[in-house]
Amino acid sequence: MMPGPFELIIILVIVLLLFGGKRLKNIGGDLGGAIKGFKKSMKESENDKIDNKDDIIDVKAVKEEDKQK
Repeated sequence: MMPGPFELIIILVIVLLLFGGKRLKNIGGDLGGAIKGFKKSMKESENDKIDNKDDIIDVKAVKEEDKQK
């Protein structure tokens, strides 16, 4: 069961009292940076896979040309 808007406000006030505004801002910035880094590494991983597939295709083409000779 999802908490309602009143319960969310109470939770946010308690978190604010525990950590303070400045610390929450730092935590949010660090979390955002971590998410950006994760997305960037996922894109790089996909690009590497695509490059590897192209290399494999090129190797297969070279092998087929060698067989024909």
